Amino acid sequence: MTREEQNVFFNEEYAEAIRYMDNAKETLEKAKKNGNYYTDQKYVQTACGTAYNGVLRALDAWFVIKGIPKPNKKQRKSIDYYTLNISQIDKKMLNCLRNAYNVLHLDGYYDGITNVKVINAGFEVAYEIIDKIKPENPTEVKESRANAAKRMFDKLQILIAVMFR
Repeated sequence: MTREEQNVFFNEEYAEAIRYMDNAKETLEKAKKNGNYYTDQKYVQTACGTAYNGVLRALDAWFVIKGIPKPNKKQRKSIDYYTLNISQIDKKMLNCLRNAYNVLHLDGYYDGITNVKVINAGFEVAYEIIDKIKPENPTEVKESRANAAKRMFDKLQILIAVMFR
């Protein structure tokens, strides 16, 4: 794969992984914070699951470029598949994956932990992994309708607040 083909491939995969993360952040906002905790466990679990899937999407793209074969169609990819292959290439990335797996997948998704600092740490490490496939010239990720509507609503609120000062 030429450098240009890699950049095009990473552009598509990076945009998709970022879309997952945007959806996860949007879902996490619905959980609402109360001090150091989110109030709605269901939204936190959904957000963590979506963020973790974004991480796996980025890792799958990284594996394609590194020439790591996919498992048989009969086999399902597991955390062991990812840790084994990453451990042979990049130890720092392995630590990031372990943290993402523990915080986002196990603690956030399965156990439903609602601590804001812990969840934010999981999201940070997810972005660290996704940035590994960031292309040289990334294209802008399309904004979702919900984000566009929220942005417009926020602008409207600011405009009204300024008008009635």
